[in-house]
Amino acid sequence: VQLQASGGGLVQAGGSLRLSCAASGRSFSSYSLGWFRQAPGKEREFVAAIRWGGTATYYADPVKGRFTISRDNAKNTVYLQMNNLKFEDTAVYYCAAKSFTWSLNIAEAYGYWGQGTLVTVSS
Repeated sequence: VQLQASGGGLVQAGGSLRLSCAASGRSFSSYSLGWFRQAPGKEREFVAAIRWGGTATYYADPVKGRFTISRDNAKNTVYLQMNNLKFEDTAVYYCAAKSFTWSLNIAEAYGYWGQGTLVTVSS
């Protein structure tokens, strides 16, 4: 599966953005999907994930209550709605896909990655 992330940009603190990740290839609905981010000088970190069935979602503590991950299998797309953005959310955001449903918060467990989209939050 190939992934294409979009939707990043510059936003003021407290604002919102919605990231999209469009997938090509078959069996999109059978993949679990995740969003990760990497800030300058830092390691890539887990943000959110959604299981292949779309019935369970997982979030990193810093984004709980502010970010929402969702998927539209008919459109082969996964979304990340980001509200109440903070300066520390500034990073390149990557979408990723994997088979099975374990280790959804582990970057190394994902076999497919998008190219990343930059989110910049001004304070």
